[in-house]
Amino acid sequence: MRTLRNLVGGVWTPSADPSLLDLVDPATEETVARLPGGSANDVDRAVAAAAAAQPGWRALPVAERVRRIGAYADTVGAHADELARLQCQEMGQPVVLGRSFVEAGAAALRTDAEAALTYPFTTSVAHDGGATEIVRHPLGVAAVITPWNFPVATLLSIIGPLLAAGDTVVVKPSERSPLSAVRLCEMLSLPDGVVNLVLGDARAGAPLAEHPGIGLVHFTGSVPAGRAVGAGAGGRLHRAILELGGKDPVIVDSDVDPVAAAAAVAHGAFLNSGQICTSMERVYVHRDIADRFVDALVEAARGYAHGDGRDASTVLGPLVDRRQRDLVHGHVLDAAAKGASIRTGGEVPAGPGFFYPATVLTGVDDSMAIMTEETFGPVAPVRVVDSFQEGVELASRSRFGLAATVYSGTPDHVTAARAIPAGLLWVNAWQGGGPGRIFEPAGDSGMGAWGAQAAYDAATRPAAIHTAPVQRS
Repeated sequence: MRTLRNLVGGVWTPSADPSLLDLVDPATEETVARLPGGSANDVDRAVAAAAAAQPGWRALPVAERVRRIGAYADTVGAHADELARLQCQEMGQPVVLGRSFVEAGAAALRTDAEAALTYPFTTSVAHDGGATEIVRHPLGVAAVITPWNFPVATLLSIIGPLLAAGDTVVVKPSERSPLSAVRLCEMLSLPDGVVNLVLGDARAGAPLAEHPGIGLVHFTGSVPAGRAVGAGAGGRLHRAILELGGKDPVIVDSDVDPVAAAAAVAHGAFLNSGQICTSMERVYVHRDIADRFVDALVEAARGYAHGDGRDASTVLGPLVDRRQRDLVHGHVLDAAAKGASIRTGGEVPAGPGFFYPATVLTGVDDSMAIMTEETFGPVAPVRVVDSFQEGVELASRSRFGLAATVYSGTPDHVTAARAIPAGLLWVNAWQGGGPGRIFEPAGDSGMGAWGAQAAYDAATRPAAIHTAPVQRS
């Protein structure tokens, strides 16, 4: 049985607290590793190591930092299959799917770091009274607290701008998916202390978010945990980037192909077993095509057979643990008790593993948790609407505001959909976006812009230096 350790200043170090957590393979329910529960002492040591390494890292030319980060990205990409298998073992993600996201994460790490070569770290403005120079300094040490659902890709998508800007980092992965984070740190080719790893649950996360030596905390996770992290960071007047939960809507208009739209919605609702912050969790379909759409969605859902993600044919892996499956099934049972129809799925399979079938519900409304609370599972609840505008109104009626998707060929309808309060709006294709994409979640889905130049703005602090003409006698 492997016991995981922290990485502090380049040295693998046991936790100051002897308590351990079990890591269970969600497909087999076997314990595969143990990890520290976490402690404030662990955080103190990691932050100190990051602070000690930061001046030397910052002193390197930007081009050299970018070169070193790019070399690390190459190493990660070369180990994509290994990392995907670790993700499968720790949280159930099918290896085929995981490999593609690891490769995408490595590419994003490289691209995001290369953006530092053109980022305006220094700008000057001349004026009658002299000159003013704006210099953007790194913040120092950044805390990066990552979720369990895409552990590798999420971490890689965050650290590029931070490291390239001259910050050092302390990473705290979810206690539900630490294996891949440990392996990522074993691959490090950066100077000791530039990246540090602290394992554990809230016993590590809370003191990290509140640590006086942190200049920025970047957190991805649930709304309750994000509120706690935000409160802790705010108490220290730290900058915080919070990407939290979602209850993302999709509107299917009357002028689209219902079968093609159903296939797209199935993909958006069931990919990664629905364990995606931007998963399609509320479906609003126009009455004119509703019957054909639902029939096609049910048929598509029945094609998402579940199984162990190490099998190359598996599309639907297990949920991360029993607690998550209980939450998902509870939402389905609540909806059924309040009048919804279970068109397919909705039953807990027999046998080991935390599997749950692709499920389609109809007859849903906002009295049901399945339409108002984040489910984070392979469930597609469908509500029929009489007009596209009704779909927009219902889609906008949520405390969440992460993303939304619209399928429509009517320009006026697409324009109307821009009113949905969300950080991301996808039209006629779920996911996607150019390399310069910047977004900020709305409502309870978080705060703080990230992506492209916004990420570098968040990773640095601007200082204005005004130089007046010399007064000569």
